[in-house]
Amino acid sequence: MTRSPTRSGARPGRNRGEWRPAADLPVARVAVDVPLAHLDRPFDYRVPEHLDAQAVAGVRLRVRFAGRLVDGFLLERVAESAHPGKLAWVEKVVSPEPVLTAEVAALCRAVADRYAGVMADVLRLAVPPRHAKAEAEAPATRTAHPAERTTTDEPAARDAWRRYPRGAAYLDALTGGKAAHAVWQALPGEQWPQRLAEAAAATVAAGRGALLVAPDQRDVDALHAACAARLGADAVVALTAELGPAERYRRWLAVRRGHVRVVVGTRSAAFARGDRLGLLAVWDDGDDLHAEPRAPYPHVRDVLVLRAHAAGAALLVAGFARTAEAHLLVSSGWASEVVADRATVRSAMPRVAALGESDAQLARDPDSRAARIPHVAFEAARAALGAGRPVLVQVPRAGYLPWLACGSCRETARCRHCAGPLGLPPHRTGGDRTGGDGAGGLPQCRWCGRTDSAFRCPACGSRRLRAGVVGAGRTAEELGRAFSGVTVRSSGGGSPVLAEVRHRPELVVATPGAEPRAVEGYGAALLLDGWALLSRPDLRVAEETLRRWLAAAALVVPHGDGGRVVVVADSGLPVVQALVRWDPGGHAAAEYAARAEVGFPPAVRMAAVEGGPAAVAEVLAEIPDAEVLGPVEIDPPGGAPGAPAELRERALLRVPRAEGKGLAAALHAAQAARSARKAPDPVRVRLDPPEIG
Repeated sequence: MTRSPTRSGARPGRNRGEWRPAADLPVARVAVDVPLAHLDRPFDYRVPEHLDAQAVAGVRLRVRFAGRLVDGFLLERVAESAHPGKLAWVEKVVSPEPVLTAEVAALCRAVADRYAGVMADVLRLAVPPRHAKAEAEAPATRTAHPAERTTTDEPAARDAWRRYPRGAAYLDALTGGKAAHAVWQALPGEQWPQRLAEAAAATVAAGRGALLVAPDQRDVDALHAACAARLGADAVVALTAELGPAERYRRWLAVRRGHVRVVVGTRSAAFARGDRLGLLAVWDDGDDLHAEPRAPYPHVRDVLVLRAHAAGAALLVAGFARTAEAHLLVSSGWASEVVADRATVRSAMPRVAALGESDAQLARDPDSRAARIPHVAFEAARAALGAGRPVLVQVPRAGYLPWLACGSCRETARCRHCAGPLGLPPHRTGGDRTGGDGAGGLPQCRWCGRTDSAFRCPACGSRRLRAGVVGAGRTAEELGRAFSGVTVRSSGGGSPVLAEVRHRPELVVATPGAEPRAVEGYGAALLLDGWALLSRPDLRVAEETLRRWLAAAALVVPHGDGGRVVVVADSGLPVVQALVRWDPGGHAAAEYAARAEVGFPPAVRMAAVEGGPAAVAEVLAEIPDAEVLGPVEIDPPGGAPGAPAELRERALLRVPRAEGKGLAAALHAAQAARSARKAPDPVRVRLDPPEIG
């Protein structure tokens, strides 16, 4: 096999002893793919003469590290190395395609530093695995540049954004290429994909690129369709994990090579290379899908904030709801809020009713506080169905009867073998064991799957069972009996997630996040089991509950067209009142003030440290300047039900926001010290964890 000639025309030697360094910039700074904290820095290698032409910044390399070949990225070429010893050679250039730009490499470093992580882990999130066949394909030709096919002043787009006092001014800022930062609170029923597409078009008209991130595939599809309709199908590309490795890499390469200027996608798209980025936008930043489940656990909103700082780009944090983190951007003055006035909000929103809203309601229906579906909810559903519109029913839990309780003492029914919770799966036949609830079948453990045909409560000895919580499957069955002759459709919770429903009288039972869009809007929405959403022991429970309610209520037609929303929760709760008034901004301000008073994020920077007791104590000893909460014992992750598990603890570290960078650096140093001495017990460190409870 012959070797390819070098740039100088010579052939490389058969062994490394015959290799010669490149004449210009012979030292390569390489980010090696070794996720160890004490090795989280670039390493210098010699570039051989025969790889001189291929070894450009951003390419994938193979280098020898600690006696084995590892992957890496070439960050830059320099003339000399500060390393006093002899440098190893770059063994191979995997591909001449420069996949890592300097801007994305700097972003990955900033994200790793913010979250006390390792750059190698962030690079895995930012650069997809290589697909050689897709890389070798010739790029598709484009008919016209998107900037040539959009106008800078479209009356329809301006009119839609003028419903927000600062909306048109924000479009003007994008058209002028300004780095405008905003938090947009979308009106009920707003066609948000069209609004974001209009913002992207204004950015493209200024000769810059746009990057739009949505939480899931359905939202990405809607956003991609809106952008393609405005800019042309060849002007926008969608990046999601569902594409498959070849197509995803093909589209990612089109973005990296600058063939498209508008990118839409899920959380990994936040790292996509942009062509002179002018706009970074995230829709529904409170959705937990925006939080990366892999180390170092970055959040899309924070990644885009860092990127907007570095690139001088505009930022748009958008949604029907508002998080406390988004409110911090506004209250600090870093971002402006784009909201409609109260009169516009009232005209666009449906009529919202809650339990106990008035004495007259309680007089007509005294049992409404105890009923799962009160009379006012049935009235709203019947009125909407009578008008020929669909009705949305949001149920927090999936399944049929996912949780059973003792029919006498109400204690949770548990399996005799593994102590897991008992539930009742759907589509079972047999004797009634739910105390008259009407569901048959035998209870089944949700952990080990065993059927319990002879349940006896260990607390009171009763054999009766009742529903502890009702799932989407059982709800659909109950509504089918209550509304005879009306079609009942399910979305999510074990059923396929529907993208859209037609304009006809039917009931749509959906779990949160799986609500399909109605072609002409829902006539009513029933938000059931509010207690199930609000009873979770989590810091963000009220914020998350309001976000889910607003997302469902926003699909309902305005009250002027008969739209109604019934939330089955106590009307005296602040989160319920925020829904009734449609005031997510006010709720976010109150939520932030409450967290600041007790010292919780985002008013402070917080880190969660999890691991064995000795390992956690070892890390805490290295962070002397932080306030420590705990440690407390936690459940082991991923263990088999009933199996003995090693004791694990969790401690929370809290510092003022101004000291957050120092906390991240100290935690990284503590992890580096442990990995350097090969400590056997791993410790998980997570900055700004989304769940505190």
